[in-house]
Amino acid sequence: MSAGAAQVHLNEARQRMLQKLGIFCGFSAALWLAGAEAPTKLVTVAVSPLIISFMMVLGAFISRWSLPALMRGCRDTLSDTRHVPHLVIWGVMAGCLWAVGNTLTIFAVRDIGLSIAFPLWNSNSLIGIIWGTLLFKELHRASLWKKLGVVGGALVIFIGALLISEASTSQSAHGNAAHGILAALGAGLMFGSMYIPYRKAYISGMNPLTFLTYFTIGEITTVTIVAVVFLGGVGPFWNQLAANRGILFWPLLGGFMWVVGDLLQNYATKYVGISRAIPLSNTNQLWGLLWAILVFGELRGLGANTYAQVIGGSLLMAAGAVSIAYSSASEQEYSSWHEAAEREAQLYNLPSSYVLARMHGQQEVAQDARRSWFDWLVVAVATAIFVAFGLLSRIPQMEIHMSWLALLSLAMLIVIAIAGVALWRATKFT
Repeated sequence: MSAGAAQVHLNEARQRMLQKLGIFCGFSAALWLAGAEAPTKLVTVAVSPLIISFMMVLGAFISRWSLPALMRGCRDTLSDTRHVPHLVIWGVMAGCLWAVGNTLTIFAVRDIGLSIAFPLWNSNSLIGIIWGTLLFKELHRASLWKKLGVVGGALVIFIGALLISEASTSQSAHGNAAHGILAALGAGLMFGSMYIPYRKAYISGMNPLTFLTYFTIGEITTVTIVAVVFLGGVGPFWNQLAANRGILFWPLLGGFMWVVGDLLQNYATKYVGISRAIPLSNTNQLWGLLWAILVFGELRGLGANTYAQVIGGSLLMAAGAVSIAYSSASEQEYSSWHEAAEREAQLYNLPSSYVLARMHGQQEVAQDARRSWFDWLVVAVATAIFVAFGLLSRIPQMEIHMSWLALLSLAMLIVIAIAGVALWRATKFT
């Protein structure tokens, strides 16, 4: 075999490996994203959805600075930024879209319940497929069967969402089904559109750890403004935080869990694209259903028809995601991705070798990822904040099945351990 042929074979083998890694990250993200939504159940104990949303985003803000410092060090973030400074504003923009979407999910959970709201905002997969195809050449040059697998899977997901939506119109928790449905669908639009900056960043070479660092600036700014305005000013906002200080730890913890899931979702987006990563991570619907039914006792006492619609719709959505997972990108489709990356390189005057290396989870020049004293300081401060809120916390007076909570939490820990080791070995978290 010639040197050129060997290099082509090596590239193809690495692309297949990254494809499998991206698929696993997508499914792993689903487990963590579902768990992160569990603290939103606190809205049923008279806590403002805006306060819950703010604390989740605060937890995300703290985590999105400390996790990159722990995993690769702040110097790597600064080095990455110097290569692609134009992507900073895109990261902030994505954070703004996420903050609006996250706030809408809180209202949706309050009005129609966790098990019903999940599939409605997971309509973001349809939005993501549209953006990925139109803007980033995803599915271009893919075979007909692969296109049908992705698009058909998305349609099956949509049908599943419709089944559950129909159930919600008659089984709303507080009689505000219309408001809850609109909030969930609005969240789906925000979550689907925020992947435009994601994909733009990753085909240009930015590390997901760096992107999320700037992402969090947009989300904390937006959600703080929303909370202060809708609660009537800084004074009422602060008073509500003080009055509910005993439960603020739980949404703060939810924000940390969301960051872990979102980080996994970002690696999936980088290596398998928007059109595949979003539906894969949207299998959080099944995990969300387990949290809702097993841990919080939702749907108890409802009719068999409602159970059939909710569970059947969830299984349809999962089947659609499996179809998409098996419709992996071919070599011809990868060539379209490379064309999109080359377009970004020319637009922003970036070295093509840098962009292509980062697309494949590699670096042109090995960098020292050792942590400095500043990195450990960031991690220590973040840990202290979580501990402080934890010491003030109390368990809400609501029915929680602790055995199922422990089992689902253990599953989350096992999955993140496997995904973390696989990402480090394959990409060193690049």
